[in-house]
Amino acid sequence: MTKSYDYDVLVIGAGPGGYHAAIRAAQLGLKVACAEREKVGGVCLNVGCIPTKALLHAGEQIAAARHAADFGLTFGEQRMDIAKLNGWKDGIVKKLTGGVGALFKANKVTHLTGQASFVDDHTVRVGEQTVTAASIIIATGSEPAKLPGLDVDQESIVDSTGALVMPDPVPARMLCIGGGVIGFEFAHVYNNMGSKVKVIEFMPNVVPGADADAVKEFTKAMKKQGIEIAVQTKANKAEKKADGVHVELEDVKTGARTVEVFDRVLVAVGRRPRTDGLNAQAAGVTVTDRGFIPADKQQRTNVPHIYSIGDVASNPMLAHKAMKEGLVAAEVIAGKPAEQDAVAIPGVVYTSPELAWVGLTEQEAKDKGYTIKTGVFPLSASGRAMTLQQTDGFVKMVVEKDTDLLLGVHIVGPHASDLLGEAGLALEMAATASDIALTIHAHPTLGESVLEAAEAVHKQAIHIMNR
Repeated sequence: MTKSYDYDVLVIGAGPGGYHAAIRAAQLGLKVACAEREKVGGVCLNVGCIPTKALLHAGEQIAAARHAADFGLTFGEQRMDIAKLNGWKDGIVKKLTGGVGALFKANKVTHLTGQASFVDDHTVRVGEQTVTAASIIIATGSEPAKLPGLDVDQESIVDSTGALVMPDPVPARMLCIGGGVIGFEFAHVYNNMGSKVKVIEFMPNVVPGADADAVKEFTKAMKKQGIEIAVQTKANKAEKKADGVHVELEDVKTGARTVEVFDRVLVAVGRRPRTDGLNAQAAGVTVTDRGFIPADKQQRTNVPHIYSIGDVASNPMLAHKAMKEGLVAAEVIAGKPAEQDAVAIPGVVYTSPELAWVGLTEQEAKDKGYTIKTGVFPLSASGRAMTLQQTDGFVKMVVEKDTDLLLGVHIVGPHASDLLGEAGLALEMAATASDIALTIHAHPTLGESVLEAAEAVHKQAIHIMNR
C-alpha cells in the first residue's frame, strides 16, 4: 500500500534554486509546496544579486556623467537623493519578489511561511503547521561568513546586507575586507558614490578562480579608478570611536601591524551554508563539518528522496548554479532522466569593467595536462568599446593546441557578462576556436572582440598585430 502524503514535493527555501525547483515540479504535474521563513526570492532577489546591481548601475551613471565632458556633454552639479536611491532599489526588489509570488499562484505552488524543521525524513514542521511530502528539496542557501574581532552592527561595520543600505551622507572612507566578487562590487559602488575605498585580501591574489591575466587587467582598471588594493593583508580587530572605525591591519608576510580609520567597514570574507534550525539529522541527512549537505549529479543526498541544491549543496555559491540544480532535482523527482552535467559554470564580477569567465583558466588547463594556445584581443582595438569610452580590458581564449578545442574564455570589459553567453554555449557544444572565428558577428559590436580573440589564437586577428 502506497503511503499518502500532503505533497508530492516540498521545497525548503524560496531563493533562485528553490523557486525554480518548485515551479518546474509543478509544471511537471506534481503537487508542490515551498516553505520560506523570510521572503520569497531568497538572498539573491532581496539582499544580493538584484539590489547590488541596482546600486552598481546608479554608481556607473554618476561615473559616466563625470566623464561626459570628454565628448562635449556638460551637466550641472551632481546631487544624490540617497532616500530616493534606496527607495528605487527597494522598489525593484519588491516588484521581482512579487513576481515570484505571482508565479507560485499561477503554477499552483502552495507557499508556506515559517522556519522549516525536519521531524523525520518525510515530515517537516513549517512555522506552526506540520506537513508531509514524498520528496523534499533542501534549498536553504547561504549567509555571510563572520570574521573574529569584527562584530557586524549593520551601521559602521556591515556585511553584504547592511552595505546595501546607502547611508546619508555617503561614508568618506570605506574598507572592504575580502577581495572577492562581493568585496569588489561594493568597492565599486562606494567608490563611484564618492567614498575613498580600500580593498584588502588575505590571499596573494584577488578574485580567486579567475584567470591570472584577467585579474591583473581587472585590478589595473580598479586602481585606475582610485580603489586601493592590498593583498596578503588581514584585519585583526576593529574599534568604534568618535572619529570612525579604527581597524588593525596586518601584513601577512611581515607581521607588521598598522591602524587605519574608516567611516564604514564591509566584511565580505565569503559565505557559509545556512542550515540553522533545519534539524537535518532527524531525517538522517548528512551535513558536513563545513555545513554543506552534499548531493550527487541528480542532486540526491544520502537519503534518496531528499535532495540538496544551490549554496547549501556545494560551491560555487552562485544563483545560476542553484537555478540549474533546482530544475534537475525537480525533473528527477518527476521521473525524467536529468542530471547536473554542465561543462562549466560562469563567474562574474559586475563592476565596470566587468570581469567574467567560463571554463578553464590558462593555469588550470596546464595543470590538467593540456598543451594550450591562447588568443587575446584588447578592447583598446575595438571600435565599439571606443564609442562607449570603455577600452580597458580584453577577451582571452584558452584553446587545446592540437584539436583547437575551446577550453575557457576570460573577459575584462563592458558587458563581459553578456558576452559570456556565447562562450558558455561554445563550451557546452564542444566548439573550436575556428567555429567561433567562422561565425559572422554583427559590426560594430563588443561581440566582435570574441571573434577577434578566436582569430588571435591562429595569429589571424585583423585589428591587432599578430605576434
